Amino acid sequence: MHKFHIPVLGLGFSVDAPVKVAKYGISSVMSIVDDILLEHLRKHYLEKSGKPYVEIKADEHDSRARRTTAYLNMIGQIVKEKFEELKNSEFEDGSEINKYFEMLPDDSDLKMKYYEMLQAKDEETAKKIQNQLRESITPGEVNVNIMTKVDKANYDSNGNLLPPEFNDALAALRGFALSELESSIIFSAGMNPRLYSYIETFKDFFPDETGNFKKKIVIKVSDFRSALIQGKFLAKKGLWVSEYRIESGLNCGGHAFATDGLLLGPILEEFKNRKEELLQSLKEIYLQALHKKEISIDEHKLGVKITVQGGVGKSTEQDFLLRHYGVQSVGWGSPFLLVPEVMNIDDYTLGKLCAAGEDDFYLSDISPLGVPFNSLRDNSKDNEKFAKIEKGNPGSACTKKFLLSNKEYSDKPLCTASISFLNKKIEELKETITDPEEFKNEFGKVVGKACLCEGLAASALIVNKIETPKISQAVSVCPGPNLAYFSKVATLKEMVDHIYGRMNLITDPNRPNMFVKELSLYIDYLQKKMEEKTDAITAQSEEFFNTFRTNLLDGIEYYKKLIPEILEETESVREKIMEELETLEQKLIVNSFASV
Repeated sequence: MHKFHIPVLGLGFSVDAPVKVAKYGISSVMSIVDDILLEHLRKHYLEKSGKPYVEIKADEHDSRARRTTAYLNMIGQIVKEKFEELKNSEFEDGSEINKYFEMLPDDSDLKMKYYEMLQAKDEETAKKIQNQLRESITPGEVNVNIMTKVDKANYDSNGNLLPPEFNDALAALRGFALSELESSIIFSAGMNPRLYSYIETFKDFFPDETGNFKKKIVIKVSDFRSALIQGKFLAKKGLWVSEYRIESGLNCGGHAFATDGLLLGPILEEFKNRKEELLQSLKEIYLQALHKKEISIDEHKLGVKITVQGGVGKSTEQDFLLRHYGVQSVGWGSPFLLVPEVMNIDDYTLGKLCAAGEDDFYLSDISPLGVPFNSLRDNSKDNEKFAKIEKGNPGSACTKKFLLSNKEYSDKPLCTASISFLNKKIEELKETITDPEEFKNEFGKVVGKACLCEGLAASALIVNKIETPKISQAVSVCPGPNLAYFSKVATLKEMVDHIYGRMNLITDPNRPNMFVKELSLYIDYLQKKMEEKTDAITAQSEEFFNTFRTNLLDGIEYYKKLIPEILEETESVREKIMEELETLEQKLIVNSFASV
């Protein structure tokens, strides 16, 4: 129905977004990493609607998977009920069904049919078209996300290691696989072979007798090579990847997985040119695997969707991506943080996001996973963290334990933002570092980590007035740099109208083109990496820097040739893009060569 989708935002911001947007035909993604949050929200929604709630306690068998299944079934049922209410509402000013059609893209066949109904000259004709319209609409997809790196092992109440299928990611997958949803699971953060192999044990990921998939697989990728490797791994197991979701390495929200200087435009160009090659090579492997499993499918039903997200901020950018690269949907993430109608966003964080400028959005080192993380300065979680440091009590109580990864001090991993880890690490620093300045620097790095398990879920608790005495309600937020150019709180309809060019929500007229912005971020990223290595340049690091710089320079040349093709923009905008590219090219040449 729509040309865009809403990607996952943190743990809690979009955790119930389908309840708010699916009835309008808009697809969105929920994180299913935090089963504790899911259980809180399941209780909240069921009690709010007067339905019985039976708690699934954390110490019950397979509680993580069962909580996930129960939550997803509830969300699916709510979406179904809300969609039926919308479908049966009257076509009148301000009605839900009118809103459904008003938000559709203007070139949609259904939108045109809707206008035809409004202009009908008699009631009988109008009623006939209304019935056709009602039968033509569908709800948006209720999709879920698993970050493949969040996959710690778990132990029973006696401290015994549980089998791998009780690992965090595998249990979350099982929760989705056993749910009633007919939708997609989006895997992000790279390949997890054990997790991917586990998919094979669930029948819903295989085609039924009509060739349809009840559960579809979507892989978030940063380049073509990654798509091919992951697609082949799954195809050998008889698992089909229905969609490759390309995301900018740096011009995105949440954890940032930078490429070696490969830019979004050239990456999309490679997918455009090699899509058929990807499809045919995977088909061959997949069909052989299905044959061994004695499963048949009409190979002509097998297709691959290519979608993109990361830094899109204007309707003209979306239109260009759809037309020039042939992508089938464009993700709009961070701007929706200014849409409290859709996102769980608390008042303090919303105010900070509205007031923030370019310098307030930065790539931080706060993630316990050790992966660069997009953050907002002066968020309430950081304020809580700094207050604890000042009082001499750095770190957080590790209540959720989703990001345990460090085995430096124990066979059982610790979270690097936890009190337990920091106490051990700070004591070690005191024993090994005598220089005060060096100690200060290392101490700052160590205590800089934030508890994202609590921080990224807290806003959902605040908005829904869910009290959790043992869990902090200070908020971490993970917007992409693109949000610097938006500052207005918007309704869902206003944001959708902005996406389709029917209104303009950008408040900074100097916002750069999405490709230019990503290039700028990569140049700054390279510069920072070079500054970190100036005292110890090795042959390996020099090769990395040279490859990175070459890829950026090649990307700039690609964009220069692409500019005349960006027909959705005016001549003056195209000239501005060229000027900015040339300025960034000089910055890259001067700074990068001077640093090596």
